Amino acid sequence: EVQLVESGGGSVQAGESLRLSCTASGFSFEGSDKGWYRLVSENKCELLGSVGRDQSIYHEQTIKGRFTISHDNANNTITLQMNNLKPDDTSVYYCAAADLLPLKTQCWKTWKPSGYWGQGTQVTVCS
Repeated sequence: EVQLVESGGGSVQAGESLRLSCTASGFSFEGSDKGWYRLVSENKCELLGSVGRDQSIYHEQTIKGRFTISHDNANNTITLQMNNLKPDDTSVYYCAAADLLPLKTQCWKTWKPSGYWGQGTQVTVCS
């Protein structure tokens, strides 16, 4: 069974940091695009950062300089380091993997030929 398990969410004050981790089991991140989405409106998710199969890194423009995505193939894990958090960052964050991750998508979309989502982790930033 494939599982993507996220951890590291929580409640913080504005300006503080959180580190989200996503570990895959039953599936190798190495041969896929993998990244982090954020719920932006009803059932709509936006890609914040991703690591391609060729190890290329993408960060969405509005979070560049504050959020950093990284990957550890040996431990089948991707992380999202989030610094200087703002109240507008409050959302549910999802880890996902597929052949190619779209910049915007319906959350939990079923991708072909394969794709996976984590269960989501809540991030709350208080002002």
